Amino acid sequence: MSLNRNLQTIAAANGIGADANFGAVTPPLYLTTTFTFAGYEQARAYDYTRAGNPSRALLADTIAQLEGGAGATITASGMAAIDLVLGTLGSDDLIVAPHDCYGGTYRLIAARAAKGQFNVAFVDQSDEAALAAALRGRPALVLIETPSNPLMRVVDIHAVSTRAKAAGAKVAVDNTFLSPALQRPIALGADYVIHSTTKYLNGHSDVVGGAVVAADPDDAAQLAEWSNITGVTGAPFDAFLTLRGLRTLFPRIAQQQRTAGTIAAYLERHPRVAATHYPGLASHPGHAIAQAQQTGFGAMLSFELAGGADEVRRFVEAVEGFTLAESLGGVESLIAHPATMTHASMGAEARHAAGISDTLLRLSVGLEAEEDLVAGLERGFGALT
Repeated sequence: MSLNRNLQTIAAANGIGADANFGAVTPPLYLTTTFTFAGYEQARAYDYTRAGNPSRALLADTIAQLEGGAGATITASGMAAIDLVLGTLGSDDLIVAPHDCYGGTYRLIAARAAKGQFNVAFVDQSDEAALAAALRGRPALVLIETPSNPLMRVVDIHAVSTRAKAAGAKVAVDNTFLSPALQRPIALGADYVIHSTTKYLNGHSDVVGGAVVAADPDDAAQLAEWSNITGVTGAPFDAFLTLRGLRTLFPRIAQQQRTAGTIAAYLERHPRVAATHYPGLASHPGHAIAQAQQTGFGAMLSFELAGGADEVRRFVEAVEGFTLAESLGGVESLIAHPATMTHASMGAEARHAAGISDTLLRLSVGLEAEEDLVAGLERGFGALT
């Protein structure tokens, strides 16, 4: 009987030394599109890579173990992972989604709702009255994003899950910002956990991918079947690279969040900053909930500059150490302007309703030296004087 392994051990060692053919320590990469049958009507474990592949299956098993789920499906992107869950809904079903979710998620849900594929209510899930009103609509699915992108709002997963299930809904949590190293939504009541594996799980900004973990075996089987039908499964080479990145998830995110905490404290004190959004700060309104349901505060934060659009332009053109780019979770530090980048497709009205201002900047803190990143931010602020 195998030992009950620590999550860090699962990330680092799942599948290591398991090759029965040649004794390879690192699991082999299976680039084949198709597999032989042993004979007439004698299918093997895999027949065609769209439906199943050993390299992708090992990544799925590793992520499922880390999240405490019954199974996982690996998709070609994070958006494909969200769409896979949306595919479980019917035309009369209602989804309750965060009003301040990632811009791509907002765009996808709104576009599918406009086609009549389901109904949607975008709700501030921290507003008790608004959430209660939405749940009275008997939704089929409640989507949670915590911490939210880009305002770092925190939602009580257990509390919302309990209420959602009482209303007959399943619960999906986007865990991209924290990963299972810092938050495990299934243990808090979620039915599905969604990842853009592009971000922290891979961690090197070189592979696009996604994953959906299901708490229930039947849900896991349904997602696997639908992913094969629609063809949204990820490529074996992408799965191989993502698993390689996943091996170092725990030490990466531990160092990244230490630096993020220092930067958040620095920004909170800075006279040129109007507001700092980081759940690790005691001043953050979701700090207590984050402490209760997370094992760390992560390496994502956002802040609002005092001033206007010209200050934003001058800051991002002068800042050093942070590369102006979308995405997050890599070993390198990035800075993004949500209003013109990640959330531009939401439109000004939806951004305003979500509280995403034109002076908001989002940081993904990487593995560079802490003092270099703080000095780089100082260069940005220096351009505002």
